[in-house]
Amino acid sequence: MTQDEMVDKLREEVKGLTRYLTYPVDYVNACDDASRDTGFAFPVTTNFKIYWMKTRAKRHLFFYLQSESAHKFKFEQINLQHRFDHYSKLLKDMDLAFEEAKKSNPAEFAGLDSFKQFGTVAGAGFAYEPLTGRNITYDPDQEVIFGPTDGD
Repeated sequence: MTQDEMVDKLREEVKGLTRYLTYPVDYVNACDDASRDTGFAFPVTTNFKIYWMKTRAKRHLFFYLQSESAHKFKFEQINLQHRFDHYSKLLKDMDLAFEEAKKSNPAEFAGLDSFKQFGTVAGAGFAYEPLTGRNITYDPDQEVIFGPTDGD
């Protein structure tokens, strides 16, 4: 899904709130913020990435609306108005769900290949010349394989 397709989808899904998000750049900024949150780049390809990019973009749109509602704050009465409070609760719930998703699916957010998720392997370090079979383990240019490999 490209960024333009994401913006169209966001406009569809936030429905009536679109009239409060009067600047078209708000949607683009929300997509950019979602990209920075998740570490995913456009175009996003898997359903998992599309879902979380869309969800994080909505979260940023709601934050923009909350920021607009912040002027409703009344200091003397310590009253935040219901709209501001609802956005705050919504943002908190969305952030908790995102944190849980990052814990449950670390490979999706880390951009790691599956073979890199496991422990590090230190090779035995023994090396032999392929043609003669001479032991070259202690030669100065010999290095021990240390780290995950893809099996090649």
